[in-house]
Amino acid sequence: MYEQTDDQLSTQTHDRLGLRLWRYAPLLFWIGVIIFGSGDNVSSAKTSRYLAVVVRFLLPGVSDESLSVVNLALRKTGHFTVYAALALLAARAFLTSSKSGLRRRWFVAALVLVAVCAVSDEYHQASVPSRTGTIYDSLLDIAGGAFALAAVWLIRRRLRNHAVHND
Repeated sequence: MYEQTDDQLSTQTHDRLGLRLWRYAPLLFWIGVIIFGSGDNVSSAKTSRYLAVVVRFLLPGVSDESLSVVNLALRKTGHFTVYAALALLAARAFLTSSKSGLRRRWFVAALVLVAVCAVSDEYHQASVPSRTGTIYDSLLDIAGGAFALAAVWLIRRRLRNHAVHND
């Protein structure tokens, strides 16, 4: 019977750890970005100040009402896209997992992660004085994640069908 040396076991452990880092570090980093943005750092009052400078430079006669609409639209688009990116990173991690169950259920696992992060984010924002946590933002976050996951699912399906027809 073949026995592995300590060096071989150490190398295998190191390789597995490296793969896990490659797989999960971007996902964990992005969750950190969401947590950072959940605080006062990205409150509406702060983003609207920066936006006002840029928009007034591009459109000097813009009204305060128009600025408010643009700020709201950008913030809601931000919710959708930030959670779409989270979903893509989760799909990447779960599709390449060493756990077959996670690979098979990547869509559901990623969507659950997106939903938990979205609801937790809004719950946290409700406790920050300069923020407002709403279920509507959570739903928008989840919609962004679901949209990205559906796109991944469709692309994978199309690629699989294309590969089957070309064989």
